[in-house]
Amino acid sequence: MRLKLKAIEHHLPKQIFDEAAERYLDTETGHFVAMMSKPLYDRDREVMVAYDMEEDTAILLTIHPLKEGQKDSRIRSGRWKTLS
Repeated sequence: MRLKLKAIEHHLPKQIFDEAAERYLDTETGHFVAMMSKPLYDRDREVMVAYDMEEDTAILLTIHPLKEGQKDSRIRSGRWKTLS
């Protein structure tokens, strides 16, 4: 439903999860975040996918484009911790 509401292509969340070079732990929510730049709404945007892991299975929770500077702000504040 969220994909349709936000006009996001169905394959994009899985693609971001599979290909993202940037991964974080969101210390506020406890969810993992995969993030990468993708063309969306007629320009390149940083898009994040929040997910949880249960054993060897990823459960994708949500996807949304980040506002300008939002990623850097969350890293700087300590909300997002880089995963090795």
